[in-house]
Amino acid sequence: MTKAAVFGTGSWGTAFGMVLADAGCEVTLWGRRQDLADSVNTAHTNPDYLPGVELPAALRATTDPAQAARDAVFTVLAVPSQTLRDNLARWAPLLPPDTVLVSLMKGVELGSTKRMSEVVREVTGADEGRVAVLSGPNLAKEIAARQPAASVVACRDEAVARRLQRACHTPYFRPYTNTDVVGCELGGAVKNVIGLAVGIADGMGLGDNAKASLITRGLAETTRLGLVLGADPATFAGLAGMGDLVATCSSPLSRNHTFGSNLGRGMTLAETIAVTRQTAEGVKSCRSVLDLARRNGVEMPITETVVDIVHEEKPPMVALKELMARSAKAEGH
Repeated sequence: MTKAAVFGTGSWGTAFGMVLADAGCEVTLWGRRQDLADSVNTAHTNPDYLPGVELPAALRATTDPAQAARDAVFTVLAVPSQTLRDNLARWAPLLPPDTVLVSLMKGVELGSTKRMSEVVREVTGADEGRVAVLSGPNLAKEIAARQPAASVVACRDEAVARRLQRACHTPYFRPYTNTDVVGCELGGAVKNVIGLAVGIADGMGLGDNAKASLITRGLAETTRLGLVLGADPATFAGLAGMGDLVATCSSPLSRNHTFGSNLGRGMTLAETIAVTRQTAEGVKSCRSVLDLARRNGVEMPITETVVDIVHEEKPPMVALKELMARSAKAEGH
């Protein structure tokens, strides 16, 4: 069987490990905690992140990164985006030289403003044909329940994308290939920021018109940035763009939407972080996305508003009035 390693035992890492196992791969999860690894191996459960879900027998877990990485054809990275560089620096010497590095992460690195695939290549020295990303409307709990979902596997080497597609294609998980890594990654990263914005609007009690406007204009922001960075505009109309954005902005299972809702209801950043068990990537990435946009001369007013609310403690109602007061312009701008 094809061997795969998944570094990260959170809800999405575990759920995608299930997908790989259901598709016929032999999968080893890596996690920091021995008790969680023991639970996966003996009870076939991940009680902290996917309670009540029975994991496949072909899915094993270990706290030893060398054991996880051994002979892996695909090495899947599913850790919080801002921790990737340090973690991967420790794991890189253990990885097989020809393993395909697959990013499940949806963020932009603080400081460097690099996308996750860029960080992977920089740390490991892998060429772009050996680095793939997976992105789409993939809420982990629904996939763990084996509910139907589709996604995009992107790699500059189309043959590698097709190999990954075969490795994770199941009756309930339908992956499509793409060679636009830049577009897929930006769609996944920026949708978290827009998800925060829509969550804030929900928390404030705003209506569907406001939320639809934020989603649509948020997609316009994402597309503007993507075009400057060389992405294919068609990507943003697909699963890794609009599809992921709709799921994140409409589902109570979305961490970013829930985080934003708490802020919109008047909770402080510290209070919201305290009640949030898993990483809401948009909270940190909104800053790096805005930095990336400014470095490339791209205007992203919704992203800027989210940064003001989340990190500058601007009251949501004040931020909303400022956003609505911006000068009128043609829709294509």
